Amino acid sequence: MSKFSLPIASGKPAAPAAQGSIHDQIQAIIDAHPIVLFMKGTPEMPQCGFSARAANILQSFGKPVHGVNILADPELRQGIKDFSDWPTIPQIYVKGEFLGGSDILMEMYQNGELQKLIAAI
Repeated sequence: MSKFSLPIASGKPAAPAAQGSIHDQIQAIIDAHPIVLFMKGTPEMPQCGFSARAANILQSFGKPVHGVNILADPELRQGIKDFSDWPTIPQIYVKGEFLGGSDILMEMYQNGELQKLIAAI
């Protein structure tokens, strides 16, 4: 567990400005949109099964989903993993809160938690 949190907490001495910059960009995206899906591909054209499943679940509510294609930018691809301290993609944010990945989203959908969270948007 500390393996993932130590580098983020201490920062990488070689490139703190670049990491801060991508983190600022990620935070701005999350702040600007109620539902954000960092994914491989786009909601309309996902490029992996987990991203497709997350996009389908989120789109089923009829609310705007802001998809961010992490494959288009290697810095963003690593930056979102560092930002959330979560090693996999997709990553879902609702109202600024990090929910997790595809499996967690599916679980929240199946138990009704996700519907309550998104209904409040």
